[in-house]
Amino acid sequence: MKRVLITGMSGTGKSTVIRALAARGYKAVDLDSGEWSHWVPMADDGPADPPSAPGSAWQNHDWVWREDRVAVLLADSDAEMLFVGGTAANQGRFHPDFDHIVLLSAPVSVLVARLASRATNDYGKDPDELARVLQHVDTVEPLLRRAASLEIDTRIPLDDVVDAVESVARS
Repeated sequence: MKRVLITGMSGTGKSTVIRALAARGYKAVDLDSGEWSHWVPMADDGPADPPSAPGSAWQNHDWVWREDRVAVLLADSDAEMLFVGGTAANQGRFHPDFDHIVLLSAPVSVLVARLASRATNDYGKDPDELARVLQHVDTVEPLLRRAASLEIDTRIPLDDVVDAVESVARS
């Protein structure tokens, strides 16, 4: 089975691409949900419970994949191709398990506009969350870029993005 990680900053279109791949009949899983990921304190002295509301509490937590669940998902071989989408602080642990890592990217102005207007997820609408996303563009995105086998600028039409992801998965 081919395994493809679709990663990138908030607002790049990971969830949209995963939904489009699922609509094309692929096994496609969005890891940016409570079923697959959760917030954990960044430091031992941080609050033990995940934040319950947006704002400064998010600054003390990292979004991480539930490693036990993701390991089972990646070990399952019930499909010819598996596409997973998400970005998490611990995703590097799983990079060797993927045949391809696709980085979705877009200019900051596009990310800001998408985060402000999206209806399926409120993350990034709060000013503190937006600041965190913008900081991650500078600090996390370069790390993702180094790990990626392909980068796609998501300003192109969605069908073209999905076609490119399918193409790399077949290679």
